[in-house]
Amino acid sequence: MSTAKEIEVAIQALSPSEREKLVDDLPSILPELRGEAAWQRIIHDPRPRPALTALGDKVAAELKANPERFPAIQDSDFDKHS
Repeated sequence: MSTAKEIEVAIQALSPSEREKLVDDLPSILPELRGEAAWQRIIHDPRPRPALTALGDKVAAELKANPERFPAIQDSDFDKHS
């Protein structure tokens, strides 16, 4: 296989179980899919996101006006609840 389109066609031809296996294996095949590289791509993406920026601005203004509505996060907030 020499092109991305050929690979895409081959992936679409896989059985559902083989596609699931491929999804599990992709991070080892494509290390750039692992966490840090993916986050760096997101962080440094130059494309404008006006809706996300507006939401961030709204939350920042609300935090400034009403900080009590945003309690500090505690380690225990991430504990599993039974």
